[in-house]
Amino acid sequence: MTQKQAIQLFEERKVRTVWDDEAGKWYVSIVDVIAVLTESKDAAAYWRKLKQRLKAEGNETVTNCHGLKMTAPDGKMRLTDVADVEQLFRLVQSIPSPKAEPFKLWLSSLARERLEEIDDPEQGIDRMLEYYHRKGYSENWINQRLKSIEVRKELTDEWERRGIKKGQEYATLTDIITLGWSGMTTRQYKQYKGLKTESLRDNMTNIELALNTLAEASVTEISKQRRPKGFQQNVKVARSGGSVAKAARTQLEKQLGHSVVSSINAAQVLAAKEAEQIEGEKDKD
Repeated sequence: MTQKQAIQLFEERKVRTVWDDEAGKWYVSIVDVIAVLTESKDAAAYWRKLKQRLKAEGNETVTNCHGLKMTAPDGKMRLTDVADVEQLFRLVQSIPSPKAEPFKLWLSSLARERLEEIDDPEQGIDRMLEYYHRKGYSENWINQRLKSIEVRKELTDEWERRGIKKGQEYATLTDIITLGWSGMTTRQYKQYKGLKTESLRDNMTNIELALNTLAEASVTEISKQRRPKGFQQNVKVARSGGSVAKAARTQLEKQLGHSVVSSINAAQVLAAKEAEQIEGEKDKD
């Protein structure tokens, strides 16, 4: 099963999802759905009780739900119960909530939009641009982020050609690249920025994104030239690419006189930007 994890937003609340290419459907974290609909402080406990009750009633939807590994709040991949869109429609009926109907509409649009994006990939890019603009990111940052996505896709395509397995091997090689130029693994970097389930790249500065993009582009080009075979040879290539960006970082920091690896995250940057705008409005008054 070819999977792609994504964080979706319903009324600014995060919902973890996985797209299954082979089945052509979304799988959604049930605990996240319950948290959104009930605002329960312990959505996991709510789900355990609901699952027991539905099983006792002979509910087939619960029986057919299965578990997938998703990124937990602590940053680790943990098994969580998921349901597809059709199953969720049935489950939502068992959860008393004033948000049930709006959530069903959101769920329908989620499924429809993904199918539209497969037929027309530009729609996916347009929605991504809309999301970043809505969150308040600058045009320069958005352009840099889109370029980083393109470069990452080229890298993963190259890994696929070299027989690298999706999942753990992709994650390990990514860690090696990130460690090579930043001095931290992906998890350490996220902790440094105070992140949990948020995307690390969405919380990088322009310079951090540029260095990470340089590292991944370097790995792709070196891999094309060396044509590594097996995981260990690809590890060496990942280290080489990371070292290219490390050298660029070192030179830049010599000129600037300070580290370009920042603990600042997007929420802090956007909050500061909003505060500046408010102050600017006050000055006008």
